[in-house]
Formats: sequence, structure tokens, C-alpha cells
Amino acid sequence: MSRMGNRAAIGRENRPVLARRARLIDPLRGLDFVGDILAGDGEILAAQTVVEGVPDGCVVIDAAGLVACPGFIDLHAHLREPGYEYKETIASGAAAAARGGFTTLCCMPNTDPPIDSESVVEFVLKRAREAGPVRILPVGCVTRGRMGRELADLEELAAAGAVAFSDDGDPVQDANLMRMALAYSTDLGRPVSNHCQDVHLSGEGVMAEGAVATRLGLPGIPTAAEDAMIARDIALAEATGGRLHLAHLSTSGSVPLLRRAKELGLNVSAEVCPHHLTITDDWALGGQGGEGRSELAYDTSTKVYPPLRSRVDVEALVEALADGTIDCIATDHAPHDRASKEVTYQDAAFGISVLETALGSALQLVHGGLISLPALVGRLTVGPARVLGPGYAALASLAPGTPADIVLFDPEREWTVDVGRFASKGRNTPLDGVRLRGCALAVIADGEMVYLSEELGAANAE
Repeated sequence: MSRMGNRAAIGRENRPVLARRARLIDPLRGLDFVGDILAGDGEILAAQTVVEGVPDGCVVIDAAGLVACPGFIDLHAHLREPGYEYKETIASGAAAAARGGFTTLCCMPNTDPPIDSESVVEFVLKRAREAGPVRILPVGCVTRGRMGRELADLEELAAAGAVAFSDDGDPVQDANLMRMALAYSTDLGRPVSNHCQDVHLSGEGVMAEGAVATRLGLPGIPTAAEDAMIARDIALAEATGGRLHLAHLSTSGSVPLLRRAKELGLNVSAEVCPHHLTITDDWALGGQGGEGRSELAYDTSTKVYPPLRSRVDVEALVEALADGTIDCIATDHAPHDRASKEVTYQDAAFGISVLETALGSALQLVHGGLISLPALVGRLTVGPARVLGPGYAALASLAPGTPADIVLFDPEREWTVDVGRFASKGRNTPLDGVRLRGCALAVIADGEMVYLSEELGAANAE
């Protein structure tokens, strides 16, 4: 993939764009056919078998062999600004999002200061407007300062523009505070997302409890730490009728708990990350599971919270995503500077930079016959839009009149992950040097071409 999109030629002129002969997947309306899609003036103008006529000044793309679908929606990304701009900024995160096919990002509130007041929400929204048309939606804190002691002013945060509430990175350990937050969630029309870890069980763990942790001599995080918190939060959602969203599921035990909640008709949704669907804890040994290594590697790029887990967990999560028990894929994009990772495994920061590899990783499930391509697109679009609420449904459709958020991707294009070419400041990924199959080649956000690969731009040069 190219480092820079061809924004000089297409960029901020906001010209109409017509993609011809693409495979159009509209998951909201259940459509899947080969045809043309035309966008202009910030909205989709037509999506049909053949679009007759070309508007003046239109950019025409030969998209034969490509998929055109709504731009991806990420419910869970860490953009680090304010406070940690050396790790990521809203602008660099937005650029990485565009490279990965994401046109909407929900940014988490573990910033400095945290997003626990109207002024910080307004700051994030201002920075987002300056960064460009990739949609940035702030997530407000559940508790003041993310300290877990008293509720933040959830009504103020919602009025200022927060689309959800979370103390992500720090679980809301106090059950009564979580109960009150869930009680507010229905009236405010915003989900509450908890970091599903009981810290009394996870303790000082740095990776999944199991054979790999034992081999490396590292303290482990048991699956019970996640399962216990999920069970508690589901019980609180049942008691309050609140809107609960379960973040970054990683265990096989989480799946039956979620299924039972949905069988009861509770307002509970869940997400899973690309890394928890495709790689396991033995990657901490280095070299895609330590293959060919004669000594232990302690690869800190694999350190993430919740941790990478066993093949059994991965298989359960993939099955739950495919059958719709898990609603959506979210990246949990967590960029870090080199100094935060080039230390011992125990001292390294938790987190993986994901936005630019998410699509290629997730498409492994399609190529492996584990989920259909339309279903995968749905988990990246319709699923997260439904979690946000009815007001966001239009972002998951290609219907004329909806916002022109469109990604064109090649599901077959092979490429090698090279962190030196990332738009994100975060180069922390165990996928560096790994060959992936599938990537975004062009992205339109709010009618603007925010990313166009050099190869697609050259192929369609005027």
C-alpha cells in the first residue's frame, strides 16, 4: 500500500465521484450486486447497476474487482489527544482511519485531561473538525477523572456531543456506580461500555493465564476476570433496563453469557477486536507463535488488554461473530511511542496499533470460509451503527440520500505490513512484516476523497 493518498489531485475539491463496476454491498438493505455508485455534494446520489451520465468534473474510477460498501465505523479507538500527542493525535488517527477504510471513529476518554466535561468534549470536536471529514465521535467518561469514585455529569456530556460512556482502560469496579450509569443510559440514549476485567482477579497479570505465560514466567490474567465482570454487568443491565455495550471480548466464556442476555431480550451488545479473532497468546513468543525460534522472544508488541488468548477462545469468538451473537468488530486502536514498548514485557504498555491492519486481518475470516463477506461488512458497519442508535443507521447504507461515506477495497490484494509506512504515530503491532490479503484502495468521507492509493489513482488518472 502507498504511504500517501493522491489528495493533490482529488483532495478537498469535493468533486463528484463515480465508481463503476464495483461489487456493491449494502448490509443495511441486504443488497449485494455489481454496479455503479455515484457520490456528490456530501451524499450518495445513485447506487445501481448502471449510472447513466457523468456530472461535470466527476472523478471516474474503474472499480472492477473491488468492493464498494459504507465506510467502516469503529466504536473503540484511542486517539490520545489531549495529553498524549506524542503517541497519537486526532489528525494522525483520522489519517490512519482513512487508510484503513474507517470513516467514523469513536474516541475513548483516557486522555489528559479525560473526556469528563463539556469543555473537553468541545475540544475534541474542534480538533476533529480541523482534522478533516473523517467523523470523530467522543466517548465521555463514566466517572469523574476515570477515578471510579463518582459519576461524571453524564447529562452534560451527552448534551455536549458524547455518543457513549466508558472509563475504558480502567474498569468501573464499583457495582453501584455502574448500576447508576446504566440507569441513566436509557434516558440519555447512550450506551455504557465497561472495560470487562475484574481487577481483583486480573491483578498484576500482563498476558493470558496459561501455558505460554508459564513458559515465559509471566503473571497471567485468568479468563474469569473477564467473565465475572461481564456476568455482573449483564445482571445490572437486567435490573436497570440500561444500554450495556461489552467492550473487546476475548474469552470463550464471554460468549454464552452474551447469548443468554440476548435470549432474555436485554439491551446488551458487544464488540470484538481483529487481534482477538486472528492471533493467539503464543505470538508473544515472537515470529507468529515462536516458529523457528530457539529462544524466548517476549514480543512486547503482543501485549494488549484484554490479552491475546488461546486458539479455543479465538474459535469461540469467530463463531459468535459469524452467527451475530457478537454485534460488531471494533479496533481498540491503541498507539504507543517506541519507548513504551521497547522495555521488558512486564513494563511495556498495553495496546496494539490496529486501524491500518484491521481490514486485512478481518478478511482472513472470509478467506478461511468462517464468515461471508457481506456479513463481515455488516459487522463493520450496521453492527456498530445499531450500537450507537437509530440516528446513525444512515451511515451503514449506500441508499441515495445517505451520507457519502464509502470505502472501495480489494479483498484479494496482498500486501506486507510495514509500520514505517503507517499514517498512525503508533507503530506497535505484531503484524509488522506479516503478509495480509485485502486492503482499502479509496475512501470517501462526507463526500470528500480522503484516501486514494497511488496505484488506483494512477490506474484512473485523467
